[in-house]
Amino acid sequence: MKVLLLANDSTYVYNLRREVIEAMLAKGWQVAAACDRKQHAEELEQIGCRLLPLEVARHGKNPLQDLALLRSYGRLLDAERPDVVLTYNIKPNVYGGMACAKRGIPYLVNVCGLGTPVENPGPMQVLTVALYKRGVKKAACVFFQNRENEDFFNARRMAPGHHHLLPGSGVNTARFALLPYPKGETVDFLFISRVMKEKGIDQYLEAARVIHARHPETVFHILGGCDDESYRKILAEMEATGAIRYHGQQPSVLPFQEISACTVHPTYYPEGMSNVLLESAACGRPIITTDRSGCREIVEDGVNGFVCRQKDSADLIAQIEKFLALPWEQRREMGLAARRKVEREFDRRIVVDAYLEEIEAAVKKS
Repeated sequence: MKVLLLANDSTYVYNLRREVIEAMLAKGWQVAAACDRKQHAEELEQIGCRLLPLEVARHGKNPLQDLALLRSYGRLLDAERPDVVLTYNIKPNVYGGMACAKRGIPYLVNVCGLGTPVENPGPMQVLTVALYKRGVKKAACVFFQNRENEDFFNARRMAPGHHHLLPGSGVNTARFALLPYPKGETVDFLFISRVMKEKGIDQYLEAARVIHARHPETVFHILGGCDDESYRKILAEMEATGAIRYHGQQPSVLPFQEISACTVHPTYYPEGMSNVLLESAACGRPIITTDRSGCREIVEDGVNGFVCRQKDSADLIAQIEKFLALPWEQRREMGLAARRKVEREFDRRIVVDAYLEEIEAAVKKS
């Protein structure tokens, strides 16, 4: 069997889809991925996945550019002639789905969060919903990562008859193993995300400023590329005060998880299921995050972390203060509760098994 993955970039494919690819390769299937060639491209090729470089321009809004992407997918499908296609991320879902439907190739769509244009009402939502309807119309299966996304599609009659709710992308609990809980002179918090407004960076920076002034032993780390260049000056200025430490994009977050006492994820971005939270919880770290889909499913308030209101710096500060008031033993127990929840509900094996089952069913029907 020939399987083709369509996604934004090799970083996404390797970090979140590697286990699915490995399971397909173990069955003797041929697997290729068409995406931007970024980090981990060589690692994908080493495990046996053929990489087909294809620029997606995921942030682009130029209709001519999107039309060119649709044509590129068409040429790729004609050349590769896959038995089944797996699509991820908005543009591959929409334009890859259209190209597959036109050629009668079975395809499975994964809705990895709605994205801002789809979630927020307005002319852009009308356009993107219409495009999404066309993209998923003939999909053999649509995977959703949270119930709210599934309800959104159903309410607008966007999803075909067959769809499946997954626990996000799941988490590799062996790779993100339980780590000893740190017991040092500092209390280190992690923000792991692209630096952009909707990920809650403003709220995190304000919390870092206030909390560090009250509790000089706290250290607020930021890991992630700067999507919004306007933040570079702000980050530099705050780093000079000692309130934060900005590390940029890192090849691995595990060295930072080792020193972390808690992951703070004050996002209001349209998440599918937060991989940042899943990975942190798997490492045995308490989490503080917002009460929104893709986050609330992972945190049990007061058990494995705390929940704060979206876009509310004061409430985020209150939750961090609540965490700091806990004795070390209780913080550690929160982390252990987080690990247990991930093992019970979010193991990536659940996702792999669902994919293998749906792929075989889709090919059998075609």
